[in-house]
Amino acid sequence: MRLNAYLSRAGVASRRKADELIKAGRVTVNGRPGELNTFVAAADRVEVDGRPVAKQPLAYLLLHKPVGVVTTAHDPGGRPTVVDLVPRDPRVVPVGRLDADTTGALLLTNDGDLAHRLAHPRYEVAKVYVADVEGEPSDESIRRLSDGIDLEDGRTAPARARRIGPSRIELTLHEGRKHQVKRMCEAVGHPVRRLHRRAYAGLTLGGLQPGQWRELAAAEVDGLRAAVARTATRTRSARRG
Repeated sequence: MRLNAYLSRAGVASRRKADELIKAGRVTVNGRPGELNTFVAAADRVEVDGRPVAKQPLAYLLLHKPVGVVTTAHDPGGRPTVVDLVPRDPRVVPVGRLDADTTGALLLTNDGDLAHRLAHPRYEVAKVYVADVEGEPSDESIRRLSDGIDLEDGRTAPARARRIGPSRIELTLHEGRKHQVKRMCEAVGHPVRRLHRRAYAGLTLGGLQPGQWRELAAAEVDGLRAAVARTATRTRSARRG
């Protein structure tokens, strides 16, 4: 395991903050200064500022994110964060982001390898959103959302879009651009009034109320790992082909 991932698993810091600790020379592995490309084996001794650290047990939590909570581990402005809503031990971090005014399914974990794969567009993780919009989208608007929208950062990938109410759209995306759903709906003339993520990577909220969370079952974790592994296999096969 790479040193920054080890420190994240130990609850010391996020991977980005761990890189800063390593660069500052505050981390040692078996008594020697750690480097950004250092790998840690099971028997290695890791210390930060002379204090030993150890990996935490892996944890996987599904949170029903409420309105007004930011998707980060710490907010300089003092706003409540998603990490405030789940247990502090073991330390977990959110996978991807939801806007402060967006509600719904959010995965938090300290499994850095799985989190990286789930958050990377290459692995095509499905995210299902329900958007209440202004006006009543036409069939043409739904078709445009499905086919892809030209945004300032490029054309969106094909999505699954359907109307589930006069002013309500369900969108299934495999990308994770910033404010993507809002920008797509704005582009077809129907700005979003309220946005909810119904499902993430096949995980649904069930009876969870806003602010509540649950641990994933072992079968759900296995399903996440299998899903990203299948996508990785397809990608390698396509490259060889």
